[in-house]
Amino acid sequence: MPPLPLDFIQSADDLRQLPATKAEVTVVGRSNVGKSALINAIGNRKRLAHVSNTPGRTRLLNLFSIGEDITFVDLPGYGFAKVPESMRRDWQRMIDGYLLGRENLVMVMVLVDGAVGPTNLDIQMLDWLRAHELPHTVVATKHDKVKSSARNKRKRQVAEKCDLEEGDVIWVSSVKGTGIDRLRSLIVHWVA
Repeated sequence: MPPLPLDFIQSADDLRQLPATKAEVTVVGRSNVGKSALINAIGNRKRLAHVSNTPGRTRLLNLFSIGEDITFVDLPGYGFAKVPESMRRDWQRMIDGYLLGRENLVMVMVLVDGAVGPTNLDIQMLDWLRAHELPHTVVATKHDKVKSSARNKRKRQVAEKCDLEEGDVIWVSSVKGTGIDRLRSLIVHWVA
């Protein structure tokens, strides 16, 4: 599957600032899970989304186009960001407002760190999405960081903790390219 034609459009702190779209996919996950690296891998561009070693650098809704009238949104991460509690609450309101208010949202990709496994925050996000009946899929990042001898066990653990079947979790590595073609195909399918 060729890279998706992702192009940065704009950043916003409120969903009302975002343009209308026919279909939209969003990515959410804890800080430092690899959201920006994954976006770059999907588009096969090194600097499409800024990759930082400091958690919490994504602070706005970052909108990318995937061709005409189809968009992809990178949400701020949750968890490790060293920011004031008031800013963290503002982010939560912005994320909740976006997820509940974006009409043409067709899929929420919930990224979990495959090397660490789902955190309590990841499970809370999944429970919240399920409670609001929002379409979502779990993407386990950092496949390359899991020792090959431990991968099968880790895949079972991640699926079980996320209350999913093993085959329902998409495993990827932005570094090695593992699973990126499959994820691109799924995105094309979701927005069709």
